[in-house]
Amino acid sequence: MEINHYEFKYGEFGDTTGVQINLRGFDVLRFNNISKGTAFTIEERSRLKLSGFLPPRVKTLEDQIRSSLKIVDEKKSDIEKFIYIRSLYDRNVVLAHAVIADNVTKFLPIIYTPTVGLACQQYSSIYRGANGVHFYPGNIDYAEYVLRNYTDQDIRIAVVTDNQGILGIGDQGAGGIPICLGKLMLYTQGAGIAPWHGLPVSLDVGTDNEDLLNDPNYLGWRHKRLKGEEYDAFIKKFVTAFKKNFPHALCQWEDFSKQTAFTVRDTYLNHLISFNDDIQGTGSIALAGIIAAMKVKKEKMTDQVYLVNGAGAGGIGIAEQIQVELIAQGMDEADAIARIFTMDSRGVVTADRDLEPYKKKFAKDSKTLAWLTSSEDNTLLNAVKHEKVTVLIGTSGQPGLFTQQIVQAVGKNTDRPVILPLSNPTSKAEALPKDVYEWTNGKALMATGSPFDPVDHDGKEYRIGQMNNSFVFPGVGLGVVASGATEVLPVFFSAAAHAIAEFVSEQDINDGILCPPLDQLKEVSLEVAKRVGAEAIKAGVTKKDCFFSKFKHKNDPERLNTLVDKMRWNPQYFDQI
Repeated sequence: MEINHYEFKYGEFGDTTGVQINLRGFDVLRFNNISKGTAFTIEERSRLKLSGFLPPRVKTLEDQIRSSLKIVDEKKSDIEKFIYIRSLYDRNVVLAHAVIADNVTKFLPIIYTPTVGLACQQYSSIYRGANGVHFYPGNIDYAEYVLRNYTDQDIRIAVVTDNQGILGIGDQGAGGIPICLGKLMLYTQGAGIAPWHGLPVSLDVGTDNEDLLNDPNYLGWRHKRLKGEEYDAFIKKFVTAFKKNFPHALCQWEDFSKQTAFTVRDTYLNHLISFNDDIQGTGSIALAGIIAAMKVKKEKMTDQVYLVNGAGAGGIGIAEQIQVELIAQGMDEADAIARIFTMDSRGVVTADRDLEPYKKKFAKDSKTLAWLTSSEDNTLLNAVKHEKVTVLIGTSGQPGLFTQQIVQAVGKNTDRPVILPLSNPTSKAEALPKDVYEWTNGKALMATGSPFDPVDHDGKEYRIGQMNNSFVFPGVGLGVVASGATEVLPVFFSAAAHAIAEFVSEQDINDGILCPPLDQLKEVSLEVAKRVGAEAIKAGVTKKDCFFSKFKHKNDPERLNTLVDKMRWNPQYFDQI
C-alpha cells in the first residue's frame, strides 16, 4: 500500500481533536504539522515505525521549549533568531508556536516587524526550504493545478503579496514571502487559526530593484515588473484559480504598493472574500488608538481635526476608517471628509493636482485654504497651525518629520495633542516617544507603529503603546471564517477598533497609553473575532454552505461565540495519532 497522506479529525464545532496518518518511518518526521520530534512516545515510535530513527530519550513539549528558548537566547542577532524560528517551524510546527507563545511580546518583533524586513531583503541568501506557493509568469497559467497540489487543502486564510511595498523598504521581488509567513504565524498566535489552514502566496511579477536583478544569487523571476494589462491579467489568473480551489477562504492582500493596493482590493471586492491589511488593518488599529485617546481627552471624535502625513496605502486607509467612524457618530460624509487632511511629499493633497485615484477622496479644494497662497506655504507646520489639527498621524516613513515646533503647534490647538508616529521600522518613526513627551511636558497622547522601550518622564515610566496590526487582522480573519461571511465590510474594522480600545486598561487610560500590551494578543483577537462575526450576521452577509455547514452552524451570536472559542488551536501535541 502507498503511504502518502494524513488528515486531521475535527470535533463538533470544528476544533481539531486528532490526526489520522497513513505515513510511517521518516515520512512522519518530515511532515512538520504532525512531527513531535523527540517527544514521540515509545508506543508511538513502535506503531509509526520510528524506532531507531530518534535518540532514546523521550522529551516532553516543555523540555523541548526550554531547550529551544536557550538556543534562541544564544543567537547573536535578530535575523539569526528569525532563521532559527523558521527552521524550527519547518521541522515541528507545534514546538515553534509553543516557543513563540512562551513570550509573544519578545518574539513578535523577531517573527514580524522589524526583523522580517531584513528577512525579505536577505531572502535569497537565507533560503532554507520551500514555504508556500510562488507564482510567476512561467506557471501562472496553470495556477489552479498548482493550488490543487498544495499539501494542505483545508485552506481558510491566504496571505498574498506582490512583493512591491514591503514595510517601508519597497520592492523586494520574490523576497516578500516572509511577510506572508509572519502574518500567518500571527494568525495562529492571535486567533488560533491552525497552521495547516493558512496559505502564503508570492505573486512574483518581476522586480524593478536593480540590486536584485544584478544579484547572481537572486531566486526570483529575473525581469522588470509586469505593468498595465499584463499585470492585471496575471492577478486575474491567480484570483480565478484561488476562488475555484478555495471558494470560502479569506484572501488577505499584503504589501501591494499605493495605487495598486487600492485597485486590486476594489477590483476583487465582490469576487473574493478579501481585504488589504495595509489599508484596512492599519486604519482599524489607528482608529482604536484614537478612540482610546478620546477616553483620555473626554472629547468626541467629531470635535477633532485629523492630519495624516503620508498619503500611501496605510495613510489613506487610516483616513477611510476615521471617515467611517465619524459618519457612524452622526456626521454626514462631506463634513467627515472636511475634518480629515492628508499630506504627501508636496504638502496637503489638493484637488487641483494631477492625483492618483486613491488620493482624490480626501483632496481639498485649495481655494478653501486661505493660508495656502503658494506652493511654499504648503508645509506641515502651516497646515497644523491654520487648520487647528488636534490629531497628527505619521505614515510617511520620514524619520524626525514631527519636529518640536510641529508637535508643540498641535499642542496649542488642544490640551492633549494626539501624536501618532506610525511608520515602520523603528528607524523610520516620525518622532521618538521620549522627545514627544519632553516637548509637551507629558501631555501628548501617543502611540507608535514600531516597538519602543518605556520612557521615563518627570519621575514616571510610561509604556509606549504599539499600534500593531496584529491586534486587528487575526481576529478579523477568525470572525470572517467562523461566521461564514461572504464579504469583508468596513464596519468589521470599526468593530475591531472598538474592541481593541476596550482592552486598554483604566490605568493605561489614566497614563495616556492608547494600546493594550502585546501579551494580550490572544484575548484581544478572540473579542475582535466575536465582534466581527456578530457584525457579519447583523449585516446578513453570511452563507450557509461554507466551511462549517457540516458542524450545523446557525447564524446566532451565542453559537458563533461557541464556535469561535472551539476553533482556536493551541500549540499542544495531538494525543491521537
